[in-house]
Amino acid sequence: MTKHTARPVPPTVLRELLAADDAGRPAVPRTDDEGGAPLRCCLRRSRPGERIALVSYAPLRRWAAGTGADPGAYDEQGPVFVHADAGACAGPQDDGLPFTGAHRTLRRYSADGRILGGRLVGAPEDFGPALTEAFADPAVALVHVRAVEHGCFLYEVRRG
Repeated sequence: MTKHTARPVPPTVLRELLAADDAGRPAVPRTDDEGGAPLRCCLRRSRPGERIALVSYAPLRRWAAGTGADPGAYDEQGPVFVHADAGACAGPQDDGLPFTGAHRTLRRYSADGRILGGRLVGAPEDFGPALTEAFADPAVALVHVRAVEHGCFLYEVRRG
């Protein structure tokens, strides 16, 4: 089976989001007293006492800017948790697929940024096969993994 790797918010983008997020607002850091927030910069849950920020992020827009795609109306932005200090984030500690312990939507996108479909995945062991199925379609360029409850972007998986 093909290995799929989750792509976090890159360190350079993290620094940009903390200065001004994709809605144009500066980050508002806070101490996470409880822990458990899904951090998109290191793809793990926050720990109690960590400084985090909730920022607006437009992952498809940022991908499209690098590829020349025009997602049109499919361009969207939404809230994501990140470390409030880019220097405090060590990035992902492994190259697996995080946040698989709940129902997720795998949303497929074409090279021009259009949605090609999606799939609901529930069990952790179903993520790999669902991604293999998605990328079996040569028109799929990338897949966004999203939370079902709020529709929030969790991470991206790209072809290859």
